[in-house]
Amino acid sequence: MSTAPLSAEDFVRIVEVGPRDGLQNEKTLVATADKVELIDRLSRTGLLSIEATSFVSPKWVPQLADAAEVFTAIQRRPGTAYPVLVPNETGYERARAAGVEEVAVFTAASEAFTRKNINASIDESIERFRPVLERAAADGVKVRGYVSTVLGCPYQGEVPVADVVRVARQLHAMGCYEISLGDTIGVGTPRKAADMLKAVAAEVPMPALAVHFHDTYGQALANLLACLEVGVRVVDSAVSGAGGCPYAKGASGNVASEDVVYLLHGMGLRTGVDLELLADTGRWLASRLGRETGSRVGKALAAV
Repeated sequence: MSTAPLSAEDFVRIVEVGPRDGLQNEKTLVATADKVELIDRLSRTGLLSIEATSFVSPKWVPQLADAAEVFTAIQRRPGTAYPVLVPNETGYERARAAGVEEVAVFTAASEAFTRKNINASIDESIERFRPVLERAAADGVKVRGYVSTVLGCPYQGEVPVADVVRVARQLHAMGCYEISLGDTIGVGTPRKAADMLKAVAAEVPMPALAVHFHDTYGQALANLLACLEVGVRVVDSAVSGAGGCPYAKGASGNVASEDVVYLLHGMGLRTGVDLELLADTGRWLASRLGRETGSRVGKALAAV
C-alpha cells in the first residue's frame, strides 16, 4: 500500500458525530428542540455528514430516547447525509420508519470491551447486525461500520493490530461502505495510529476508511495529522468536543470539529465547512450543556 501525499486539492470529509456520539456521553440531558436546532445549525455550516442520533433502546441510552422525534423534525439539506446508529434489526426498523436513509453499526477490536459493553463476543456482535446489512442492501440503504478500541482497551490494555484488521475486513466484506476506526479511550499516539491505519489499509481500501479520535491525552490532532499523511481523507469529530468517554477517567471526549477544521484549512485542505459558523454552533451547544466549549479554536475565535 502506498501513501497518498497531502495536496491542497485534497478534500477531507468530516463526519460530525456530536449529535449522537457527543450527546449520548454527556451527563446533561438536552431537550429535543435543542437537538433539532443543533443539527439544523450544523447543516448550515456546510458539513456533508452529520450523525443525527441513535435508535438504541432508551433503557440503555436515555439521552437519545427521542431519536424518532428528532430525526423527523430536522431540516435535511440536499447533499448532506444524516446517518443514525442502529444496534440490531429492531433499531433498523425504527430508523426506517422515521425516514432514515443511512445507518451505522458498531463493534470493537477488543474482545474484553465487547463482552463488557454488550455481553457478547466480537463475532456474536457482528452476527447480531448481519440482518441489518442484509435488509439495508435490499432497501438501498448505506451502512457505515464502527470499530472501537483500535488503539487500546480500558479492560485488556493493548489491542493487537491484527484484531483491528480482521474486524475491519469483516465489516467491509459484509457491505459497510465505510469503516470508522475509533480510539475510544484516546490513548493512541501518532506512530501507533499511522501504523494501525497502514495495516488496515492493506486489507481495506483507504477510501473506505475513516478515523475517530478521542482527545483524552491531548493526542487527537497529532494522531489525525499522522493518518492524513498516510492517506485517510475522512475524519470523525464532534462540535465543541462533546462527549466525554464513560470508560476512561478524565477523558475529554471527541476531538472538537472546530479544531479539526482549523487544522485542515491551515494545511490548505478543503472541507466545505464554514469555521466561524461551526465555532458559533459549538459555543451555543456548550451553553446548553452548561459549560465552556471544549474547542480551543472556539474559545480563541470568541476572544478575537
